[in-house]
Amino acid sequence: MTFSRRLLLATIAAFTAATFVSPATAAPYPDREVRWVIPWNAGGSNDIMARFLQPLLAKQGLKVVIENVPGGTGAVGMGQVATSRPDGYTIGNGTSSTLAIIAQGKTPLKNEQFTHIIRVSVDPLILLVPGKSDIKTLEQFLAHMKASPGEVTIGTPGANNLNHIFAAMTARGAGVPYRNVAYPGGSRVISELMGQQIEAGVLKPSETIEQIKSGDLRPLAVFSKERLDVLPDVPTFQEKGIDVFPFGPVVQMAYIAAPAGLDPKVRATLTEKFKAAIESKEFRNFAEKNGFLIDPISGAQLDAEVADVASAIATVAKQVFNQN
Repeated sequence: MTFSRRLLLATIAAFTAATFVSPATAAPYPDREVRWVIPWNAGGSNDIMARFLQPLLAKQGLKVVIENVPGGTGAVGMGQVATSRPDGYTIGNGTSSTLAIIAQGKTPLKNEQFTHIIRVSVDPLILLVPGKSDIKTLEQFLAHMKASPGEVTIGTPGANNLNHIFAAMTARGAGVPYRNVAYPGGSRVISELMGQQIEAGVLKPSETIEQIKSGDLRPLAVFSKERLDVLPDVPTFQEKGIDVFPFGPVVQMAYIAAPAGLDPKVRATLTEKFKAAIESKEFRNFAEKNGFLIDPISGAQLDAEVADVASAIATVAKQVFNQN
């Protein structure tokens, strides 16, 4: 072997030894920023919660970059998550809304395309009108619907989801049809409400509490069996004799999901860091002030809950939307 050939082979070997990193010596996860897809417009409840959690996660050594990818009642953004590499560097916010359209076959997405990490929140929903509206109570709103059958507009973030179901239940309580107006996120519903482009909306306290405090929005009733601590003067539909759960209970929740096939060690790391942030004093205070609940289930328990919520919503949606 000539000297030049030996030199070439030695150089290649040295370069390979210097640049090759075996799995055993690879940098521990996470060694860079994680992309966190929020499949709704900026300013909605999921976006607000994510941005509050962002610095809390950084304290746990998990740096996230939030990206809003709205559309398709969450299906567009979550579709990007499902087709990403299962390396832990792309995660997304799953919600009951997206579960609803998956369960109804409104999207090609399947729950099996995701690894479920941890639940972030359980959210009540409320019926609101513009602060400038002459309508002050649920009774007045239902009377208005009866006086204008098929004309009253109720805005929802997305369609064929829990917000849409409760809007339909409101109309059912009045015994008349209505017009549902779907938007790509809660922030759009809020702006349209404040501009009086629509007459009512079904939203979460967490995305409307500031507008409620300022008087720009007025809550009429809670889609729950109990009043909310954050809005103690707002009655429930049940108090007013209206059953909004005639086909069974349904729940609005948000949770973290990654692509299917995620390494169990990476899943455990994500779960640990999110759990610490969610259970922090700062986030618990934030939840209390914004009217949502914290119950950070994970693992097999969350897998089962996702399946149960999807099944319940599919059953209710079939009744509400007259699906075959």
